[in-house]
Amino acid sequence: MLSKKFLPLLRELSDTFQAFEIYSASHIRAIGLTPPQFDIIATLGNTQGMSPKELGEKTLITKGTLTGVMDRLIDKGLVSRTASATDGRCQHIQLTPQGEQLFGRIFPEHLDHLRPVFERLSEAEIDALTSNLGILRNAFDQVRALQE
Repeated sequence: MLSKKFLPLLRELSDTFQAFEIYSASHIRAIGLTPPQFDIIATLGNTQGMSPKELGEKTLITKGTLTGVMDRLIDKGLVSRTASATDGRCQHIQLTPQGEQLFGRIFPEHLDHLRPVFERLSEAEIDALTSNLGILRNAFDQVRALQE
């Protein structure tokens, strides 16, 4: 049995995610969006769009929340939802021209907002964190695959 040594890692992972969310969300709200709205716009940016299922898998938004957020973005004229050209039972979600324009402005602004945090890290630290988080994600993916 694995000791409880991983508990401090869980706490640090949770605290780090919370710190990121708080810092990131302050800028997102300042540009007039909610974090889930920004997540959808950022995910759809520079793509030809995707199905709601794909969008849900690529964002941190639950299926139940996704529909409401999508409806608000559609009302704002930033996203369109159409029937798939290949399967009428499926929908296709993509940014409107107005949404693309917003993405082109706010995504670089948000990266600039995050930059001072990441500039505090050396390139070696960024590489190590990226590698180690990838190892942790792969471990979750492997165990989940075994359970399916």
